Amino acid sequence: MTLTVNSAFDEFNRNFVNIDSEKTKKAISSRDWLIGQLKNLPSKIEDFPRLYNEKHVKFGSFARNTKIRPLDDIDSILTFYGDGATYSECSLESNKYYIHTNNASQNLKNLSNDHGYLNAKRLINKLVISLNEIEHYKYADIHRRQEAATLQLSSYEWNFDIVPAFFTVNDFYLIPDGEGNWKATDPRIDQGRVSTINQKHNGKVLQIIRTLKYWNRRASMPTIPSYLFENIVLNFFEQLNEVSDYIDFDLRDFWYYLKNAICNI
Repeated sequence: MTLTVNSAFDEFNRNFVNIDSEKTKKAISSRDWLIGQLKNLPSKIEDFPRLYNEKHVKFGSFARNTKIRPLDDIDSILTFYGDGATYSECSLESNKYYIHTNNASQNLKNLSNDHGYLNAKRLINKLVISLNEIEHYKYADIHRRQEAATLQLSSYEWNFDIVPAFFTVNDFYLIPDGEGNWKATDPRIDQGRVSTINQKHNGKVLQIIRTLKYWNRRASMPTIPSYLFENIVLNFFEQLNEVSDYIDFDLRDFWYYLKNAICNI
């Protein structure tokens, strides 16, 4: 029988919000196995571009431990070597980049357009075709979706979203923009921020984020996109010196904060 508010929240989070620990272990194992298979593709698939194995990134809410039920997708960045390619930023559009392959390896040239720009859609399609050659995924549903190659096995309830990327000399990643070109990102910043704020408050923040994301998704009012909402929650905890030992107080204080913060987005 529940005796305290905190224990009631513990029970609620365990039964409705948090992903089951055994399912999490299975998901991590399947993700890591997939990454191992991806690393072998250049030696198995003709003309598959060379991989920069030290720069692959596990990202998204599952990697940040802020994912709530259901576990529907697991994100990974698969990083390639530039092999002589260069990049430039479009002067007319914000965060639009071109990757030039005139002096790059033939494997990258094969995926470029007539102007010598690496076509992000072609690289994703190459990844999709190559995934079909992995025995374990021969009968999986594999397709291109915006910036990722998406893989769905009937034995898992979650998708794997694999995003191809290039790591630049300026210490950020270029990933597909959904239109064949590239955009800049760095998921390490989000992961580092979540970890820093959670450690600052003695590991209390991750659970509050998950509980609030559950509230945001089930609310009767218009909801806030998950990634944006997570950052609003982080902004709140970042400016606090300490948080309460009672989660209901933390939720109350966040909602007071949200009514003003939502107007400043």
